[in-house]
Amino acid sequence: MTIRIVRLGSERARDEGLRIGTVRRPPRGVPKSEFASRNWYDVWLPNLSPSAELVKQALAADSDKAWAAFATKFRKELAAPEKRRLLDLLAALSLHTNLSVGCYCENEARCHRSILRELLVERGARLA
Repeated sequence: MTIRIVRLGSERARDEGLRIGTVRRPPRGVPKSEFASRNWYDVWLPNLSPSAELVKQALAADSDKAWAAFATKFRKELAAPEKRRLLDLLAALSLHTNLSVGCYCENEARCHRSILRELLVERGARLA
């Protein structure tokens, strides 16, 4: 059993499990009834996405230093008790079932999901 870190909208992997969208906004122009069938996500969990202010900072990060500043602030946001509990839940679930967590960004290295990956590993999650 594992968690996969995925790009939303990409083809699903075999046995990927439940796909969780950790994005601030649903996909534009897609009816809610088609989110899962179009490989966006099965469940929307915006609680694990950066705040609107941090999304702007991430999109503007044009250097390693700027990205590191974003990462530090995002980790601080995810240190809030309710967000820590969500990360703990996902890590625990990864030991018992397959699931995936994702965002729309093309480059995972410059996406908040890279930080989610690190935090899940720190919590003992099994990653694919």
